[in-house]
Amino acid sequence: MAGQSFLSESMLGWSIFTFILMVILTFCWFYIRKFQSRQESEVVSTITAICALAIALITSALLPVDIFLVSFMKFPNGTYKDWAANNETRGHIEDTVLYGYYTLYSIILFCVFLWIPFVYFYYEERDDDNVNKCSQVKNALKYTVGFAIVCVVLLLIGAFVPLEPPPGQNSTQWEKVQYLFEELGSSHGLPALSFSISSLTLIGMLAVITYTAYGMSVLPLNLIKGTRSVVYERLENTEDIDDVEHQIEKLKSKCEDGRPLSSRDRANLQELEGKLQVLRRRGRHLDIAERNCCTKVGSALRPLKITLGIFFILVALLFTVALFISNLDKALHSAGISSGFIIFGTNITNPLNELLLVLQPVFPLDYILITVITMYFVVTSMAGIRNMGIWFFWIRLYKIRPKKTRPQALLFLCMILLLIVLHTSYMIYSLAPQYVMYGSQKYLVQMPSAGPASGNSTTRICDADAPEDQCTVTRSYLFLHKFWFFSTIYYFGNWAFIGAFLFGLVVSCCRGKKSVIEGEVEADDSDFSDDEYVH
Repeated sequence: MAGQSFLSESMLGWSIFTFILMVILTFCWFYIRKFQSRQESEVVSTITAICALAIALITSALLPVDIFLVSFMKFPNGTYKDWAANNETRGHIEDTVLYGYYTLYSIILFCVFLWIPFVYFYYEERDDDNVNKCSQVKNALKYTVGFAIVCVVLLLIGAFVPLEPPPGQNSTQWEKVQYLFEELGSSHGLPALSFSISSLTLIGMLAVITYTAYGMSVLPLNLIKGTRSVVYERLENTEDIDDVEHQIEKLKSKCEDGRPLSSRDRANLQELEGKLQVLRRRGRHLDIAERNCCTKVGSALRPLKITLGIFFILVALLFTVALFISNLDKALHSAGISSGFIIFGTNITNPLNELLLVLQPVFPLDYILITVITMYFVVTSMAGIRNMGIWFFWIRLYKIRPKKTRPQALLFLCMILLLIVLHTSYMIYSLAPQYVMYGSQKYLVQMPSAGPASGNSTTRICDADAPEDQCTVTRSYLFLHKFWFFSTIYYFGNWAFIGAFLFGLVVSCCRGKKSVIEGEVEADDSDFSDDEYVH
């Protein structure tokens, strides 16, 4: 009966997973097609972007599944279910989850270091006449080799970083080398993958500080402030056109008697004609926006947008407070830098962690909340990237605009999301450390006043004081803390994230309303690019 119950539950789980996978792929297809430039689209880059975005979303969903599985092994009264009572069965399930992490993280490693760079350079090397494919592939592979070398170096470093204390000082050099190879063989090379992923997670941490922190402030405030009135924008644009035309006529009047314009006047005339061209394109887009049904529906849904904006900003503030309390707890109660600021459980009341624990009795509210939190980070990251564009330090490389985003920009967007997803697990652990470690598990404790044979016992929520055989730690927690020095860097990254969010919140508050055609018209656009909006 226990085996049949576990089998039926597994079949239900696979059905749900298949449904979620189809939803994710459908969303990725619509999202990429929404921003993709119709003039520069290419099949290979489009498929790569869709698959990379899907991998990012699927990986982000693995943490809620991990928490659900360790919680699902036990009844609310703290006892194991029949199919999970055996240590071997529990170990098999835990290993399956762990290998699921390694599989998805290996795919991310492959995408970041090999597949996405190859497709990026393949598109960059494309000739105008679209010939000589062999030369394109050859040049793309040549540049991709550099990324592959970095990947191999990280794998080699991770393979020989000892997780156990090395031999004593009296050992010979051969014994020390033999110890390193024994470490590699006993772990089947998994620390090598862990080290490589942790290294990428550091880059993901920088992306989270840059894009996610800004997205958490700009997304709700844009919903609250809304966009400018399309009628007012048209009137303002018409006045600007009249003003520029008047300046152009004034400059041209200087050469009516046959005298040539000075170099300064010619430069000003060329600049004004370019500005007039942009203003006329804005006028066409504003005309289309005014007649567009989506604009009218958006105006009707204004109260809903304001409500969502207020809700999102409250959630962002809750996350920031929870992250601050978690970091403060680590600063006060951990062993410091040498231990990676690791603490077991919580010593200061964390509002988000407590909320998840309160929701445990009402299935499945706590799992829904942890899933929503995970997807919230992904959505705000996408909003941050869209509003900021792709930057390399102080240089803006690409803009993310509806129907006008270049394939290279979409590849960069997906790569950044892959890196952000890697760091999301640690962010959520920082927000709710006890829940991410044990989920909703409980364990039985004998009452002190009663003897062992009395049968009087009570249940407690699993924490660091629980017996090892009574509470199962999530695989995500073990994966995050394999290397203490990475945990130390993540800890300081959380403080930087809090500062970046508060700075982004101030900047977003000071900015005015967005244009109703934000991102649709730029000075470097060609005239025929408007055809994408007309048709």
